[in-house]
Amino acid sequence: MLPVIGLLAGFACGLGAAPVHAADDALPRTMVWATYDVGSSGYAEASAIADAMGREAGVRVRITPSGTSIGRLLPLKTRRAQYGWLANELYFATEGLYDFAAREWGPQDLRVVAGRPSTFGLAAAADAGIATIEDLRGKRVPRIKANPSINIKVEAIMAFGGLTWDDVQVVDMPSYGAALRALVDGDVDAAGSTPTAATLYELESSPRGLSWVPMPPDNDRGWAAIRSVASFFAPAMATQGAGISAEHPAQIFSVRYPMITVYADTDDQEVYAFTRALDETYGLYAKATPAMPHWKLSEAGTTPADAPFHPGAVRYLKDIGVWTEADQAWNDQRLARLQAVEKAWQTASEEAMDKGMSDQDWSAFWTEKRRAIGQ
Repeated sequence: MLPVIGLLAGFACGLGAAPVHAADDALPRTMVWATYDVGSSGYAEASAIADAMGREAGVRVRITPSGTSIGRLLPLKTRRAQYGWLANELYFATEGLYDFAAREWGPQDLRVVAGRPSTFGLAAAADAGIATIEDLRGKRVPRIKANPSINIKVEAIMAFGGLTWDDVQVVDMPSYGAALRALVDGDVDAAGSTPTAATLYELESSPRGLSWVPMPPDNDRGWAAIRSVASFFAPAMATQGAGISAEHPAQIFSVRYPMITVYADTDDQEVYAFTRALDETYGLYAKATPAMPHWKLSEAGTTPADAPFHPGAVRYLKDIGVWTEADQAWNDQRLARLQAVEKAWQTASEEAMDKGMSDQDWSAFWTEKRRAIGQ
């Protein structure tokens, strides 16, 4: 049986619940949210917020966890779920990449409601002689099978130093955990990771030691190269994690996980009400996990993200003074990019149909068409 969160007895009896705002009339009383697996941080965070919304506004949420990108997106596409709690599969879905390059998928017209900021960087063994990204040349770097979400981040980091996979010794790994274990065991020299990964604390105290390879925010060329890989990266100064402190921060980048996601045609007033509920219940869920404080909309309601923000969310973010002209400019540019990809897909699909192209030939054909419109 799938877990059901919310509609607590205290609320049902009318005890302890705050008055529901008029805007909340647009918020569905029952919702389905698609998340990562049980045990993931995304699942835990969605559960805490669902519980808070149940206590504050009487919302009943059913959470459907899945360990695959398609498993999280398909309920949204078929409208069996209204909100997805997604990671970089959101970017891949809007770009028609990887699983979403299949003809039955293509670019998805998705929008962000809010997304918790997280950090990611290049963890190097201190004995590997890697002081800059450029020093990665010729070093052993893991590439994880069937994990484009991690690999695209490492690709962006290498681009900062003018490098590609061709410039390093690629070590294929079966999983993210295996890649970090290989770093501890001396089988690779550096690996992309979040700073709080448990294995990195082991590396920090090992004979190899741990260092974070910096990506200085004032390196305009490097950051332009990162954003040529994907537009959702931004500079970050991490002060928590293995080998990191307030006195010795790491210059890495920020990403967003999870991102609350809807399709573009979701009602504006509903999304406005959802965003308002997310904001007004913050005090009920802020201490649920160590990451929850970062759901404050002054952090979670800003750009960049993996897709454009939904107009209903933007309207609320403007109302509370979070949304800036810079956010709007980024959003307009990201929306234009999504529309260009959608147009290219439509054109490519029609051309492939006229040619009687097989599914086997479609992938390479679409890759070329997408490349032609740039990043």
